[in-house]
Amino acid sequence: MFSLLSTATMLGAFTALFAIVFQAYLTSNELVRLTVILQHLRDLEVEFPVSNPRVAIGYGSCSDLHVRAIDFLEYNNKIGQALNASEYTFDDITNEEEFLLNFGYYFQRGAAAERFTANRELFMSLVQRAKKSSTIQHHWALGGNAPVIGTRMAMEGANVLLGAKMSSKLKTHLRPEVRLTGSLIEDDDIHLILEYSTGDTWGDLVSPRANRYILHNDHHNPYLSSLEEFNAALAGFEPHLFVVSGLQMMDNYLYPVGVRQQLLERVRSQMQAQSRAQTLIHFEMASFVELEFLQLLLRTVLPYSDSIGMNEQELDNLQQVLHTGRISLVADCNPRVAHSLDQARAVFRKLNEEYHLSRSSSGATRRPLSRIHLHTLAYQAFIVAKDGRWRYTKQAAAKASLTAHRHVCASTIVNPDAAYLQMDGSFAVSAEPGARRIHFNNREPVSCWEETLELQQQAPSIVVEICVAPVLICKHAKQTVGAGDNISGAGLVLQI
Repeated sequence: MFSLLSTATMLGAFTALFAIVFQAYLTSNELVRLTVILQHLRDLEVEFPVSNPRVAIGYGSCSDLHVRAIDFLEYNNKIGQALNASEYTFDDITNEEEFLLNFGYYFQRGAAAERFTANRELFMSLVQRAKKSSTIQHHWALGGNAPVIGTRMAMEGANVLLGAKMSSKLKTHLRPEVRLTGSLIEDDDIHLILEYSTGDTWGDLVSPRANRYILHNDHHNPYLSSLEEFNAALAGFEPHLFVVSGLQMMDNYLYPVGVRQQLLERVRSQMQAQSRAQTLIHFEMASFVELEFLQLLLRTVLPYSDSIGMNEQELDNLQQVLHTGRISLVADCNPRVAHSLDQARAVFRKLNEEYHLSRSSSGATRRPLSRIHLHTLAYQAFIVAKDGRWRYTKQAAAKASLTAHRHVCASTIVNPDAAYLQMDGSFAVSAEPGARRIHFNNREPVSCWEETLELQQQAPSIVVEICVAPVLICKHAKQTVGAGDNISGAGLVLQI
């Protein structure tokens, strides 16, 4: 009996030791693999230098107040019961209960969201709570799509003209290479940034991935208050790239009748004025919830854009509006490559079909879509027309991938030990039956291939290059807000 117990003990100890050694072996192999991938991504990133392009970026700015969501928000059983009973996707947040329900809806799906509240008293009470609490850590940062994209592109070597108004205090956060065109103001718009990490728990809700929820009550940005001064500065700047961003601040805002459409028509005129052959135009998508506004963008902004940048939520929303006429408020936060590529192809086709269909009646200022950049947690995907003027797509995909890690980890370096891959060893290029699979190569981590996209409406087919790059995902996310803007800026700077 004693002998049998001794043998069992020895076998148990040996099994435990073997498991530890085997796990260490797997960890070591994975670290070597990530190091190899990192090296080849970096080789691509620095393959071509940035040639000091001129970039004009609008519109607006804000001061971001960051807090950790689960420390800041108080969960109660009433919220949990309500969330279990229904889905809360309010367009306009009118009170604190709606705010908590809306946050919980997106938090449990790991989906990025940005919402407006017209309730100034509610918003400022939340801001004061974050600022004055002795138990909740907070910090301030430069915010707004345009300043963040501009700062990233300036860091990468671009000469940036920024269409925004901000306070003298906020202006100190701008890099000296960024030229601010708007006048100084007394009070900046504030965005309350609620960050959360993978596995964070709020009551009985668990976040499947790191992300953020943004609440705002802007009064400068919805009116594009910097537009006129920006327009005056543009006259002699002659940009290589014109970036339109920050328009989500106009989503669901309570305007006087006709004002919003007039503002967007002025944006359209500014885009149309960039008629120099070498001026490319990029539109940075965002979180939109109002169908009427998205349809307005489809008439006034998207037809004059060469390029669109977006995340998986925004791609799903745009594709749904284009093909079904309905808003999609939330999508899979970790979509498969095949599914995302199918959605991106559908958007690419639809917008180009509409370009050819309306070309004869709308004039030559409309532009065919020639570039889509999709940024997700696990990968970067580009679709670029082969006959267009966008350069170095493979290198841009690598740079975007590395920028994602650096920003989220808040580090200038990419540490393989602080990263992991979520992509499988291979991926299908489409969810269609029989679609070919591309196997992942550690030494050639960015996969690129050509396709011909057939269009309807008797429009000519388009030959495109598609590139997919894995992201070395940051294990311990420090910041997710601004990730898309940094990634888009880094991808653009190599392609113009």
